[in-house]
Amino acid sequence: MEIAGYFSSIFIGLSLGLIGGGGSILTVPVLVYLFSIDAVLATAYSLFVVGTTSAIGSISYFRKGLITVRTAMIFGIPSIAAVFFTRRYVVPAIPQEVFSIGDFIVTRSIMLMVLFAVLMIVASYSMIRQRKLAGPEEENAEPNYLQVFIQGLLVGFVTGLVGAGGGFLIIPVLVNGLKMPIKKAIGTSLVIIALNSLFGFFTSFGNSLVDWAFLLRVTLIAMAGVFIGTSISGRMDGKKLKPAFGWFVLVMGVYIIIKEICK
Repeated sequence: MEIAGYFSSIFIGLSLGLIGGGGSILTVPVLVYLFSIDAVLATAYSLFVVGTTSAIGSISYFRKGLITVRTAMIFGIPSIAAVFFTRRYVVPAIPQEVFSIGDFIVTRSIMLMVLFAVLMIVASYSMIRQRKLAGPEEENAEPNYLQVFIQGLLVGFVTGLVGAGGGFLIIPVLVNGLKMPIKKAIGTSLVIIALNSLFGFFTSFGNSLVDWAFLLRVTLIAMAGVFIGTSISGRMDGKKLKPAFGWFVLVMGVYIIIKEICK
């Protein structure tokens, strides 16, 4: 299974490079099901993998002028605050056994994986659904910064709780709320994901030990994927890639729920 895990890691970066999100949706299941890592630790490891990969992926977008730093900061500051609060206070407060239904005990790991799966299903809808994307002529429309700030808090909470970078939540806000062209939204999303995820990772570990050798192997493979994704993104239509990826995410989300409930 480890070989399959390393092979699957390349798709984490490929997704981030092509559509600016979706990497974390793959990372946690890969770590839990292919590398047999505890769900809570997997959410933390996911933050490092996705954060580092997103930071590397954002470089090419920055060179092309496809990153809006001001927007990244307006979105990123409330997100980082929410990540800190969630990783420091919310996650440690979740008991090992959350509740039970008859003989079925819902543990913290099961709850996090089911929440993650539900998030995947919700995200798949936004990917599958065809949205009207902002064009270059719409970019100067009046931005809704209040919406961006609130969405930043929401994404930060999600990032801290389940280790998801939140690109699938960030991009619709940038495109529909700020009327940002899709390519610029992808680049800006990568910066926000990197800030959120890396901050969340480095505030996660107090007494926990990190297997850096393993974590760096997975990250390097994912980074190879993001280089491939960014290099071919200009030649591929993201509007066609997103629905296909959305259907894959939907199937994965349903599979995780079934697998966790039927343990």
